[in-house]
Amino acid sequence: MSETNRKAVLSIRTMSMNFGGLRALSDVDLEVREGEVVALIGPNGAGKTTFFNCITGIYTPTEGEILAYPRGGNGKDAAGVRINGMRTNHVCELGMARTFQNIRLFPSMTALENVMIGRHCRTRSGLLGAILRPSATRREEQEVVDKSYHLLQRVGLEKVANEYARNLPYGAQRRLEIARALATEPFLLLLDEPAAGMNPQETLELKDMVVQIKQEFQVSVLLIEHDMKMVMSLSDRIYVMEYGRVISTGTPAEVSADPQVIRAYLGEEHDA
Repeated sequence: MSETNRKAVLSIRTMSMNFGGLRALSDVDLEVREGEVVALIGPNGAGKTTFFNCITGIYTPTEGEILAYPRGGNGKDAAGVRINGMRTNHVCELGMARTFQNIRLFPSMTALENVMIGRHCRTRSGLLGAILRPSATRREEQEVVDKSYHLLQRVGLEKVANEYARNLPYGAQRRLEIARALATEPFLLLLDEPAAGMNPQETLELKDMVVQIKQEFQVSVLLIEHDMKMVMSLSDRIYVMEYGRVISTGTPAEVSADPQVIRAYLGEEHDA
C-alpha cells in the first residue's frame, strides 16, 4: 500500500498541554498510519514523554484533539474515537498499548504471569465465572496461558517463562514489557525509549524484533528513542520536537538534512 493510501490509526490535531503557567506542549500535530513505524525524537525536556502521557490517558490535554481509529470486527478501521481524557485502561482496551522508559513490570510475578496480566483486558469471564469456574471459564484461562506463552516465544523468553521478572537481565525485561503490551492485542504499539540502557548488540536485536512484530501482528508503532542509528534505520517517518513544538517532520533522510534538526538535536554532542 502506498504512503498516501494508508489510513490513519492515530491523529493528533493542535494538541497543547499546560502545567499551571508552563506550556509543555504547544499545537502539536502528528499522525500515525497503518503499518508505519513513526519516531518522535528531540532533546531531553522537549516534551516527548508528556506527549505520550497525553495520548495514553495519564494527562488530559489542555487543548486540541486526539483521534484513534481502532480495528473493527470486520478488519476495517472503525470511526475515529476521541480519546482526550479517556482513562488509561480504556485506552488500552481500545487497542493502544504502551511500554515505559522506566520498566514497569511486576517484579514478584513470573515472566509468564506478567504477560497473562496483559491479557486481562481481552478476557470475558467475570467474578461469577472465577468462583464457579464453568467449562467456558476454564477454556478461556487455558487460552490466556497458551497465548501468553506464545508471546514469550515470540520475543525469545520462553525458557525463562517461570522466572521472576526481577531476576531477568535488563534486556530481557525490556522484551518482556513488549510481550505484555502485545498481549492486549493492540493496533498501535507505543514504545517509550525501548533501547535505553541496552548495548549495541541488544539494540540491533530489538530493532529486528520490532520489524518482525510489526509484520506478524500487523501493528503500527510510535516510538520515542534517543538512539539515532536505530531511529534512522527503523522509522518510516520522524517527528522532531523542541520545547514542546514539532519543528520538523519527514522521512529519516529529510529530517537528518533539516538545519533546524541539526541545530536542535542531531548536531548537539550531548544528545548524540
